[in-house]
Amino acid sequence: MFRKRLVATCIVATAALGIVSTSSDAVAQEVIDLDEEAAKAPKKPAAKPAAKPTAKPVAKGDAKADPKKGDAKADPKKGDAKADPKKGDAKKGDGKGGVDIDLDEGQEGKEQGPVVAGQMTEEAAAAKKLFDRERWNEAAQALFRVVNGETSDDPGNKQLAQYYLAIALYRLKFYQASYALFSQIADNKNHLKFKETLLWLAKLATQLPEPADIIERVGKYSDDQVARFDNEQQRDLFWQLNYMLGRYKYRNRQYEEAIRLFQKVDRKSEYYVKSQFFTGISYVQLRKSVPAVQSFQRIEKVIDEGASGVEDEDRLRDLAYLSMARTYYSASIKLDPESNTPQVDEKKLSAAVKYWNQIEPASEYWLDALFEQSWAYFMAGDYPHALGNIHTIQSPYFPNSFYPEAEVLKAVIYFANCNYEGATIVVARFNKKFVPIRDELEKVLKRFKGENQEEPFFKFLKEVREGKANLDSKIKPIVENALSDRQLLRNLEYVRLLDDEMDRFRKSPPAFRGSAVGKQVEDSLKIARDLAIRQAGELALLRYQRNVDELNEHLRNGEKILIDITAAQRNLLDEKISKGQVSKAESKIYGVVKPDEEHVLWPFDGEYWRDELGFYRQVVESACGR
Repeated sequence: MFRKRLVATCIVATAALGIVSTSSDAVAQEVIDLDEEAAKAPKKPAAKPAAKPTAKPVAKGDAKADPKKGDAKADPKKGDAKADPKKGDAKKGDGKGGVDIDLDEGQEGKEQGPVVAGQMTEEAAAAKKLFDRERWNEAAQALFRVVNGETSDDPGNKQLAQYYLAIALYRLKFYQASYALFSQIADNKNHLKFKETLLWLAKLATQLPEPADIIERVGKYSDDQVARFDNEQQRDLFWQLNYMLGRYKYRNRQYEEAIRLFQKVDRKSEYYVKSQFFTGISYVQLRKSVPAVQSFQRIEKVIDEGASGVEDEDRLRDLAYLSMARTYYSASIKLDPESNTPQVDEKKLSAAVKYWNQIEPASEYWLDALFEQSWAYFMAGDYPHALGNIHTIQSPYFPNSFYPEAEVLKAVIYFANCNYEGATIVVARFNKKFVPIRDELEKVLKRFKGENQEEPFFKFLKEVREGKANLDSKIKPIVENALSDRQLLRNLEYVRLLDDEMDRFRKSPPAFRGSAVGKQVEDSLKIARDLAIRQAGELALLRYQRNVDELNEHLRNGEKILIDITAAQRNLLDEKISKGQVSKAESKIYGVVKPDEEHVLWPFDGEYWRDELGFYRQVVESACGR
């Protein structure tokens, strides 16, 4: 998490300055990931609801296209399919974590060698006719018999039947069962319909959410196989597939390859903004700050120019600002290899502050921006500004905000100004408040120790989301925030969609439900749902554990500050004075707060005003050198 790294970075910096004697990792470049942005930034009360981006239907690449281009068209000899591009396209989703069910026992996990489809049996030909007539229920039942080996068809025709069955299930809106079959095809590069399946994976990505892991299957395909969609009629599909393949490369830390693929996504595409986002993150991973910032700037520009197809524009723009600020901040601080002291680039640090300031108070990321900005002000020696931001974060307007590390920063600032009594008081208050919270959080966690706790924790997650969990008032908002990030919500959405699909199955004709393929569809949904629940429970448990671990780390940092206070009171101050390192005149400069033409100074009287949030400054007078 970036906030955690900020704390570690700045404690390192203070340690190098002789303020806090603790060890930690040096500063690293990091920006927000679309897959984990909410885990890094808990939702705030002032946040706007973030709508999930939706994708336009992929209609042009459907199975009714020219067979020379690899798409399906009715021909019983070749086994190509005719499918209506207008039926079955809807909303968007990406991929992560799917289920394969075996509708062709004996083939799972095996990549067959190339086969040739011979003459169909009469039963297979009849199944194909039902498919061509779009009688999906009947076709699915008949095709399953072919796939299951009940018709004595050769391996080639069984592969074709498997492909048509997957399409039929898609048309019946049994997307998970359809995806299970297409997954088997994608796993076998020698399958007769391997190339054509790429199209349907793209279509399924508009129906199933990210945890279905469609991106993993798209990763089975090469650039050349994606390139065949680079034509006027299928350009949207081409851009979508490059984005998905880029995500696969990014996931596998092939950042240069990922960037190359993301750059193929045109700005006319609805995937352009996200492609630029992951381009920026990839550059950050490669330690290339300049092109990273340029990628984020392109996001800002295209949104400001009114790009079509981009949903949740305000949120994405704020994420771009946040990422630019973090990139500049990381680039602004370097540790000198010889002295191990931090070297601050003021120009880059100012740029970071500028982008944090672009985030409006209505944004769900505003408090994150204020807090992270506080560390920048600390590194710049602007202590009043840093403390003022903390004052805003801790105002009663944000009762559910959870920033325990803000107290650590406050203590470090007091320490840096030799205000050891003030630092001690801050740490004591911090411990008094957060040790009981830590204990309550750990008490809940102990209920889920041991193996196979994913499903029980999923039930706990549901109770928290529905407000039915019996939680102590001290930890209720903290637990709710910890279990509310977008990745978790996508997992919950996946479970809900599987439940919806099961409802559709139960409402299907009795003849279909009672058939062999119907039973397989039902089994596949049960298996997929069980796995999705376990995955969601595992992720939620990790999120919860991470919050507990980080709180423990903040408590340890507080204890380190107390240890250093004791040492400093004995040695450091007298040593600095005796060597003339700090003068009384110099000791006063950090406590000055000056108004400008746009601002006036008003003393804080204990009452918060909403229009003053973000504008507080707290005077801190250095005692060093006295």
